[in-house]
Amino acid sequence: MKTITNLYDLAEKENIPIISFHISNDDVEALSQCDDDGDCIIAIDDTKIKNEADLKVKMAHELGHCETGAFYNRYSPYDEIGRHEYRADKWAVYELIPFDELVVALNKGYNESWQLAEYFEVPESFIERAFDIYRAKGLL
Repeated sequence: MKTITNLYDLAEKENIPIISFHISNDDVEALSQCDDDGDCIIAIDDTKIKNEADLKVKMAHELGHCETGAFYNRYSPYDEIGRHEYRADKWAVYELIPFDELVVALNKGYNESWQLAEYFEVPESFIERAFDIYRAKGLL
């Protein structure tokens, strides 16, 4: 199971700085940006992070943008934004809740979303997102 430390280690290995940064938009807790050279940076507003599980998912999602190149700007059409957000979510799900580990947890009797959230140390909403992504792949 991936931990926050594993995510920081991956970011360091990939030369992706993760910085604490006040984000003035109330709806945004974390963001990633890529420059013209392909260098990525992640900013997280620590004042908006609810708990460790929330931080873990936000970090994984932003790393997903960096690892898949799923970037857009404020002028991008909504369908493009949706595709890039989905790619970042999918990367985060594969990283934090690999399908084979999900099957193991289910076979151990962790059948409720809240149980799986505790098992994987992620918010319950992220478990639901994982199920959506694995269903779309035809795995569930």
